[in-house]
Amino acid sequence: MSPEQIVEATLFASQAPLTPRELARADESLDVKRVREALTTLRDQYEENERSFQLYQLGDGFQILTRPEFAPYLERFDSIPRPPTLSRAALETLSIVAYRQPIGRIELEEIRGVASASVLKTLQDWELVSIVGRGEGLGRPLLYGTTPHFLDHFGLQSLDELPRPEDLPIALVRTASDPTIREPIDEATPEAPELDRDEDDATADEPGLATSEIVGPPSTNGRSNGAGPPDDRTADPDPEGAPAGPDARI
Repeated sequence: MSPEQIVEATLFASQAPLTPRELARADESLDVKRVREALTTLRDQYEENERSFQLYQLGDGFQILTRPEFAPYLERFDSIPRPPTLSRAALETLSIVAYRQPIGRIELEEIRGVASASVLKTLQDWELVSIVGRGEGLGRPLLYGTTPHFLDHFGLQSLDELPRPEDLPIALVRTASDPTIREPIDEATPEAPELDRDEDDATADEPGLATSEIVGPPSTNGRSNGAGPPDDRTADPDPEGAPAGPDARI
C-alpha cells in the first residue's frame, strides 16, 4: 500500500479531522513528513480530477469533505446528517464567549441582559464551549472559552480567522474593546424579548439562524450535509494551508 492510499483510507473512515501525527500512527512506514507529502498529493489529485470532494484543513487536522457546490443535490436526502441549528440565544452567547474569552457567566449575562445558564450548558454539551479556569473575583467564578471543536465546527484554523471586531455590530465592538461597557448585543432590541423565550431552548428551530451565519460553515460527524467551505477560501500548496472547513462529509 502506498502512503497516499493509507492516508486516504484513514481520512475516509474518520468522522473527525486527523492531524499528520495522528495519521502517521496508521502504519509503521509513515512519519509526519511522509503524511504531509501524501496529503499534498491527494489534494492535487482531487483537484486535477475534479472530484466531488476535497481535502480540507480544519484546525490542526485534515478531513475529506464534499465540495460546497454539490449541496443542492445532497439537501434532497433526509438520510444525510445535518448539524444542529443554534437558536438566536445560543448564537449570541457563543459569539460573546468567542470574543471575550475567558469570560464568567455573570459578566456574560450583564452583556446579554438575560440569564444564560441553560444556553451555556447546551453549548458545553455540544463541546463548543468549555470551562477554562476560574476568575480572581469573589467566589472565584468559572470562566468559559471556546474549544478545538468550535474551530472544526465553523471551519476555522485558529481564532485569528474570526471576523475582526471593527466588522462586527457596534454593540459587540464596544464590549469587545472596552470591558467596562455592558450592553446587549442587539442595540435595536435591548430588551431582547426573543432571547428570553429561547433561553430554555438553545436549539429552537428558527429559520435562517444556522450556525454557518456566525463565522463560517459548521462541521458535522455525518458523511455530508451538503455544504462546504466558503467560496473565498484560497488553496495553498502546503496541505496545512488547505481550504478551511466545510460542514459536510462525503
